[in-house]
Amino acid sequence: MSTMTALTKSLILTIVGLLCTAMPAAAGLFNPQSFELDNGMQVVVISDHRAPVVTHMVWYKVGAADEQPGKSGIAHFLEHLMFRGTATFADGEFSKIISRNGGADNAFTSFDYTGYFQNVAVDKLDLVMAMESDRMRNLKLSDGVVDPERQVIISERRQRTDANPSSLLSEQMAAAQYLAHPYRIPVIGWQHEIAELTAADAIAFYDRYYAPNNAILIVAGDVTLDDVRPLAEKHYGPIARRPVPPRSRVKEPPQIAPRRVVLSDVRVSQPAWQRSYLAPSAHGGATEHALPLDLLADILGGGATGRLYRALVIEQAIAASAGAYYSGLDYDQTRFWLSAQPKPGGDVAAIEAAVDAVIAEVLKDGVTEAELARSKSSMRASAIYARDSLGTGARIFGMGLTSGLTIEHIESWPERVSKVTVEQVNRAARYVLDMNRSVTGILKPKPQS
Repeated sequence: MSTMTALTKSLILTIVGLLCTAMPAAAGLFNPQSFELDNGMQVVVISDHRAPVVTHMVWYKVGAADEQPGKSGIAHFLEHLMFRGTATFADGEFSKIISRNGGADNAFTSFDYTGYFQNVAVDKLDLVMAMESDRMRNLKLSDGVVDPERQVIISERRQRTDANPSSLLSEQMAAAQYLAHPYRIPVIGWQHEIAELTAADAIAFYDRYYAPNNAILIVAGDVTLDDVRPLAEKHYGPIARRPVPPRSRVKEPPQIAPRRVVLSDVRVSQPAWQRSYLAPSAHGGATEHALPLDLLADILGGGATGRLYRALVIEQAIAASAGAYYSGLDYDQTRFWLSAQPKPGGDVAAIEAAVDAVIAEVLKDGVTEAELARSKSSMRASAIYARDSLGTGARIFGMGLTSGLTIEHIESWPERVSKVTVEQVNRAARYVLDMNRSVTGILKPKPQS
């Protein structure tokens, strides 16, 4: 049970980006099949018959960015509470039953979705569907259950965020980047608001959003659509659909000036530099730039061949690391990231100047045909290996579908990316790499007094 941390999300979305920009068009990504239950629940089946196992996932189209003002952290709080029991299964028994049946389970919360999954042998699919469908409608909560779990989440925040200067900087940068949009608020929530969350808050959020017509069931593994359909109809079909409010989020105003955050902390031993730019996603903002930005991130930060790494780490030898990151799978406008860390004893100012020089060169001269071809080739090679993971396809479609995309859109990404031109990448770079859209973050040591 967790928030979708920056590191975890980065790893997952790196794989997602590789797959969604690299596979040959004729092959498709995962060639899923889909149908909809009478109650509005979408079901997606991704067949993979290499081993007699399945990944069963339920994704709810609600996340931290859908919370009511003053209730930050309630989406993640409810995710924890979903393991605390129903009329059928006692408090804490859910994961124990999965484990006794040779499986593993967990859950995660992000800004745009909440997901629950089990990895089990294929003959246990009926069992996990029975359990997951039960807690979609029959969750039992009381103050006796909620109060201890609240303390667990407060401790989680202290350990993962408050005790980590890098996480604190990330929070402050998000708050600086987004003036109005709820992406400015951490998924885990602000501690003073977590402390005030109640059982009534959790029940209200559960009743408001946890409905079959606001959920997507994804089953990946040694099954076919004909295997999954009767089980889905048996377990999820009887759950009545309920009115679910449409997503109605505050729109972020245009950013018109650069912003800067400097965090000094006695726990920092080595300084670090970051910059984020407000950027469109495949669903939000100037969406035509999303696919070119995937390629731009790889050209700038794709390992040893990336421009930033080559300039700062190899040629100038002033940085220990340098890179770029982007994923267009957020529901609303997202961010394009650059980062670098100086060598021990190095100067952050020199790092920033070197990054600025690389970006200025890209904006002036653009990326090259050779860079674009190399980026597509390296992504294709990485994607071949990434497809070996059973859960990768389920995560790709879960993220995409809960973020407003369609199966057809996701499946057609390889063909569309293969057609991206140098001019489109350069146009996206000029659109996004604008200092007036940026937040620069610096993490540095603070001398002990």
